[in-house]
Amino acid sequence: MKKALIFLKLYWLRILIFTFLLAAIIVSVFFVNYCMENYFLLERSSRRQISGQMALLLPMFLLVQLIATPIMIGLQFYFMQGGFAKMGQSKISLARTDIKWDEVIGMREAKAEAWELVELLKDRAKVKAIGGKIIKGTIMIGPPGCGKTYLAKAIATECGLPLISATGSEFIGMFIGVGTARMKSLFKEGRALAELHGGCIVFIDEIDSFARPRQADQGFGGTMDRNATINQFLTEMDGLRKSENNIVVIAATNVPENELDSAIMRAGRFERKIHVSKPNLEDRKDLFDFYLKRVKAAEDIDSNLLARKALWFSPADIDAMVREAGLIAMRDGRAAITNKDLSTAYDRVMFGMKSNITLTAKEKQWTAYHEAGHAVIAYLCHPTNDVIKATIIPHKGMLGFVSQRPVEELHSKRREDLLAEIKVALGSYAAELLKFGSTSAGVGGGPGSDFHTAMTYAYAMVYHYGMGASGLIGDFGSMVHSGPFGGGSSILSEQTKARLEQDVQDILQSCLKEVKETLSRNRDLFEDFAQRLLQKEELEYDEIVQIFDNYGIRPARLSA
Repeated sequence: MKKALIFLKLYWLRILIFTFLLAAIIVSVFFVNYCMENYFLLERSSRRQISGQMALLLPMFLLVQLIATPIMIGLQFYFMQGGFAKMGQSKISLARTDIKWDEVIGMREAKAEAWELVELLKDRAKVKAIGGKIIKGTIMIGPPGCGKTYLAKAIATECGLPLISATGSEFIGMFIGVGTARMKSLFKEGRALAELHGGCIVFIDEIDSFARPRQADQGFGGTMDRNATINQFLTEMDGLRKSENNIVVIAATNVPENELDSAIMRAGRFERKIHVSKPNLEDRKDLFDFYLKRVKAAEDIDSNLLARKALWFSPADIDAMVREAGLIAMRDGRAAITNKDLSTAYDRVMFGMKSNITLTAKEKQWTAYHEAGHAVIAYLCHPTNDVIKATIIPHKGMLGFVSQRPVEELHSKRREDLLAEIKVALGSYAAELLKFGSTSAGVGGGPGSDFHTAMTYAYAMVYHYGMGASGLIGDFGSMVHSGPFGGGSSILSEQTKARLEQDVQDILQSCLKEVKETLSRNRDLFEDFAQRLLQKEELEYDEIVQIFDNYGIRPARLSA
C-alpha cells in the first residue's frame, strides 16, 4: 500500500492523463454503439441523410476525442508543472551502487573520513540519543579522476541506501526555470525514495556548474536563473531539517571551496568536507596491484617501481595505463602484459600517441642533441629527479622529450630545486650551441617550451619568493592586477621593475653559464648519449643509467 501511495505521488499527472484518454475512448465507443443501434430504426431516407452527416462528423469527433482533448489537457498540466523548463531533461533514476567498500582503493584519508559518514548513516538513533545532529550535507573536493563519484557510490552501497545522481550542468538550460524545476524534481524523487527505503542519498557531481557565487543580472536573464537555482537548492537543503526524511546530499567539485557560493558552504548546509587528493606512493602501489589483478600480467612486473614512476597519477590515470597496456599486448599478440607494454602505455597517458611526423636526418640529429642536453643536465644537476626516459620519436606536437620524475613526493621546492629546473630547461639551448654553434626554434614557442619553463621559474623566484640577487623581498606578483582582456596594471615603480627584471636575467644567465660548463666538461658523455639516442630513438631508465655508469658518474640526487 505504501509503495502504491508513493508511486501515485510521483506519477499522478501521467496517471491522470492516461485515465482521461482511456475514458475518452470508452465514451466514444459507447457513443458509436448507441448511434448504430438507433440508426436502423429510422426510415430509409433519414438513414441516408444521417449517413452522409456521420461520414463527415464522426471522424472529426473521434479525432478530437482521442487526440486533441487529452493532448490539450496534458499540456496544460505539463506547463503548470514546469513548462519548457522540463524539455530535454533526462529521467531521474537510481544509480548503480554495487561497489564494495574494500574496492575503494587509493584514497586512504578520504575513505577514513567517509567511513564516519557511513557510521552516522547506519546508526541515526545513536546520534540522536547523544544529542548530535544528523549530517545532511557532505561535499567532496579534489582533482578529477580521483574517485569522488566512486566513493559516493560505495557509501550508498555500504549504508544500503538508494542513490540518485545528477550533474551540475543538468540544472543549466536554455529556458528560464530549468534549474529550479529540475532541483524540485530531484528532491521530490529523493523524498519519495527516502520514505520508501528509509533513507536516500542525493549525489550532485560538478556542483560548481550552478553553485558559483551569485551575481547581479546582466540583462539577459541567465544570471537570475542561476541565482534562482542556487536559492532553490538552499531551500531544499533547509527543508531537509524541517522533517526527518533521511535524505543526505553528497556533492562533488573540482574547484576550491572559496569559488562556491558562501551560502552553500556555510555551516548547516554542508557540515562535512572531504578533501580527495591524488594518491601517494603507497596508494599508487595498491592501485597497480588492484588493477593488475584484473588482467593477465607477467610475473616480473614490480608494482613498487610502477608506483614510483607514476608520480601524481590519479586512480583514473592508473586504470587507463593498465587498460592501455592490455590493448598494446593484445595487438602485439602477447598473452600477458609485460613491462614494455606498461612503459609504452605510460608514455601514451603522459604524452599522447606517437605522431606520424617524419623527421629528416638533420632534424633527427638536431633533436637528439637537444634532448641529450636536457637528459645530461638533469642527471648531473637535479638534486631530486631521476631521468626515466629519453626519445626522439615525435609525440603530440613534440619532436622528442626527456621524462624525469622526483624519486619521492615533494610538496615544497627549495632554491636549489628551482635553479635545477631552470638548468634542465636551458640544457637544450646550451647543447645546440655547443654542438652546432647556433640554436633552433625548439627552445621557444609558447607555454611548455624550454625558455617559457625557465623564465616561469626565474620569475617565480624573483617576483614571489624573494630569491633575487638585488635583495628585494616581497610577493611582487600580487602587485600586478590583470585586466579584462589580458592586460594589466602595476603599482610597482619603474625602478623596482627594472631591478626585478635584472634579477631574472641574472638567474637565467648564471644558470646558462653553469650548464655550458657542465656540458663542456662532460663532452664525451654528452656526445655518447646523443649518438645512442640517435641510433635507438628511445632510451629507457636502465639504458640511461648504464650510459652514465660507463663513465663512472652517479646521479646528482645521490650526492645532494
